[in-house]
Amino acid sequence: MNTQAEAATSVFDVVKQVFSVVFVVAGISAFYYFSDIQLLYRVIGLLLVMSLVIVMMLTTDMGRSVWGFVQESRQEVRKVVWPTREETMRTTLLVFAMVFVVGIVLWLLDMFLFWGVRLLTGQGG
Repeated sequence: MNTQAEAATSVFDVVKQVFSVVFVVAGISAFYYFSDIQLLYRVIGLLLVMSLVIVMMLTTDMGRSVWGFVQESRQEVRKVVWPTREETMRTTLLVFAMVFVVGIVLWLLDMFLFWGVRLLTGQGG
């Protein structure tokens, strides 16, 4: 990852960010205000507004840094060595078996402790 000192945010970037928030609120408000219009058209309108907001945010310094982070994350995901199907199945079955064994052990421990408490309190026979 890139380590960069925090740069001063320009006034124009702040204006774009404020307008982005205003557009999101206006888009959601319009979605509910025009409830008499068919849902498909309202969803399309909301998607268009959100797309405009995303494009506007990507032109700011913060948006460019977020996009850079996304790109670097995609590169890191490509470097991951994923397990094979056989390894995944074997590990999953091992986890199920261990959960079953631990469940049995805890059940037996609970029964033993319950028996001991009943014996100590004089409630058991």
